[in-house]
Amino acid sequence: MIANIVKPGHKTRGVLNYLYGPGRANEHTDPHIVASFDGFAPDPGRDPDATLAQLADVLDLRVKQAGSKALKNHVWHCSIRAAPEDRHMSDAKWAAIARRVLDATGIAPDGDPDACRWVAVRHADDHIHIVATKVRGDLRPPRNWNDFLRADKELEAIEKAYGLRQVPRGDRTAAKRPTRTEQEKARRTGNARTSREHLRTVVRTAVSAATDTEEFFRLVEGSGALVEIQYFPSGDVRGYKVALDGDTNARGQPVWFSGSTLAPDLSYPKIADRLTAPKAAPKEGTGFPAWRRLTVAIDQIPDHLSNDDAEAGQAHVTVLAEALDVLPLSAPTSLRSELLQAATVFERASRSRIRAQHQQAHATRQAVKAILREPAPKDGVLLTVLLDAVLLAAVAAQHWHRARGHTQQAKAASQAAVHLRTAYKAAATAPLAVIHQRGTQLPEWLRHQQANAVRRALPEQAEQILTETGWPALAATLAQAGSAGHNPTALLAQAAHGRELDTATSVSEVLTWRLHRLADLNQRITSRGPAPQPAPYRPVHTDQQRRTR
Repeated sequence: MIANIVKPGHKTRGVLNYLYGPGRANEHTDPHIVASFDGFAPDPGRDPDATLAQLADVLDLRVKQAGSKALKNHVWHCSIRAAPEDRHMSDAKWAAIARRVLDATGIAPDGDPDACRWVAVRHADDHIHIVATKVRGDLRPPRNWNDFLRADKELEAIEKAYGLRQVPRGDRTAAKRPTRTEQEKARRTGNARTSREHLRTVVRTAVSAATDTEEFFRLVEGSGALVEIQYFPSGDVRGYKVALDGDTNARGQPVWFSGSTLAPDLSYPKIADRLTAPKAAPKEGTGFPAWRRLTVAIDQIPDHLSNDDAEAGQAHVTVLAEALDVLPLSAPTSLRSELLQAATVFERASRSRIRAQHQQAHATRQAVKAILREPAPKDGVLLTVLLDAVLLAAVAAQHWHRARGHTQQAKAASQAAVHLRTAYKAAATAPLAVIHQRGTQLPEWLRHQQANAVRRALPEQAEQILTETGWPALAATLAQAGSAGHNPTALLAQAAHGRELDTATSVSEVLTWRLHRLADLNQRITSRGPAPQPAPYRPVHTDQQRRTR
């Protein structure tokens, strides 16, 4: 069940007109009261002699008695909706649900003779509306702080008690949804996304790409957005707000959004926390290319998430989201759509109520930013190996969230994994074909040797692997690892340890890329030439930007 408590209003009769009216699409049928504060409220839906004016007067009685002491916006309106698959419930059960919610929220505590006046109206099978006036019998306002959270918690208990579908519940870390006004404006202007959603993507990408807060502001401005920075009297940055260039209100002024209204983790203090390097930060490694360093770092995320340190785990989930934000900027054009969708979906998985220890993921964050400042790999192997590691990390993030009861985040990570798997398969096709061809050209004795290595390392899955179409590619990779000085059996065991293979469509294919990652077999493998790559990332310059102060 879902509760929706709207912003308090001041017209009781106006709300009743809607509840007893036909609805926006004539969806209201048989509107009637299922319960009220005293059981005797006039019901214009079932009593031919009752009127809406009479019902409004009954509910507003204490409001009039309180006079100027009454709250200006005294109308409390809450709708409670069952899930589509829930069974049809009687008026009596809906009445009991209404009373439990009113008790939990403090609007009408059970047994309180001075509780607020209220009615519960039903005009559809799957939901009810509760309307109350926020003046108690002692003419004081009710104690209904945090009413939404308290109602939501009570509905969770109601679901269990009535055997209804248990709806996944959030933890107040989700980004704010666009309002109906914003959505209608986007449709009028022919935009697929609202300004809020567009700016959220711009700011998230800038955070992931920037090395400090000054560069962050430059990148946001360079993306076509306006930035206004607020300062403390000391001159330190207090906050910021952004607007899309050309997006104005009725007065022709920019429509501004503060960072925290885009998403809870996009306020200036939280951005600065992520972009501030720890005092004892290790120097960025120079022995390997940035793409190799990022692959190694992402490959370690599942191990980090298996530890008990929740705050460090949250940091690694956050930096995984940053990697997803920047990958579309450097990936081949053919992969960008799926990667963008993966990043957009995983955004919900990047936050929870657990405070992230960002210094724990500093090395990975450095590698994320570094890939934008180096040319993308020209062969498909390293990109495929990276995408395989990112996919495994997303699956690990899904399990990590689920283990902590983060239902919405786990679902988001699962959805992101679907897009990542599609991108991975597209990226793997060409390089895998080349490796497969090499496997078919191996001498019989060498293929037999690699088959024995598989049987020793993975006895339970060996026969399945040896019959898969991906086996020649795995055999070629094992042979290459052996030539590089690795023990194929030990390397296979390491590749399979701690990583799920049960859900893999092709175990041999998954192991092929893991072996490339573990043994650093990132030699150039091409078939018909490298895929076209975008130009290397270049930070924008301040003289090309506009900033309002």
